Amino acid sequence: LELATRLNDGQSFAETFMISALTGDGLASFKTRLAALMPLGPWLYPEDQICDALFGALAAEITREQIFERLHEELPYQSTVETDRWQERKDGSVRIEQTIFVERESQRKIMLGKGGATIKAIGAASRQELAEIVEHPVQLFLFVKVRENWSDDPERYREMGLEFPKE
Repeated sequence: LELATRLNDGQSFAETFMISALTGDGLASFKTRLAALMPLGPWLYPEDQICDALFGALAAEITREQIFERLHEELPYQSTVETDRWQERKDGSVRIEQTIFVERESQRKIMLGKGGATIKAIGAASRQELAEIVEHPVQLFLFVKVRENWSDDPERYREMGLEFPKE
C-alpha cells in the first residue's frame, strides 16, 4: 500500500487498481472498468467462435504448449507441431491427427519417453484441453517424426504464419 501511495503521489494516474496475484481479489472491478472503457461496436466474429485461428492451427499450438509443459528445457524449441487431419465425425466427436517434428533421432526418443510415457502424457493433456474448447469428445493421434533441419526451412515458418528469421 505504501508503494502504491508513493507511485500515485509521483505520477498522474486516472485510476489505480489493487489486485492480488495470489487470490485474484480486485480483478473483477478491473475487468468491469476495462469493459466500460471499450467503445461499442459490431461483433467481428460469430458469438460462438472462440478465436480467429483455424482449429487445426489452434490444436497444434495446444499440443506445442503441452510439449513445453512436459519437456521445459531445450527440446521444445527444436520441435514443431503440424495438424495433418481434423475430422468431425458423425457421432459428434472430433478426430485429430498431428505430427510432432524434431530435428534428430535422439530428440524423437526424448519426445516419446520411456515406454511412450511422455508422448502419452502430452496427448492426454492436449486431448482434454481440446475437448473443452470444441465441446465434443476428441480422439487425438500424435506421431513423432524426424525432419532434419526443419528450423532452417523458410517454408516451415510460412506454414506456421511466421517470418523466417534473417541473420
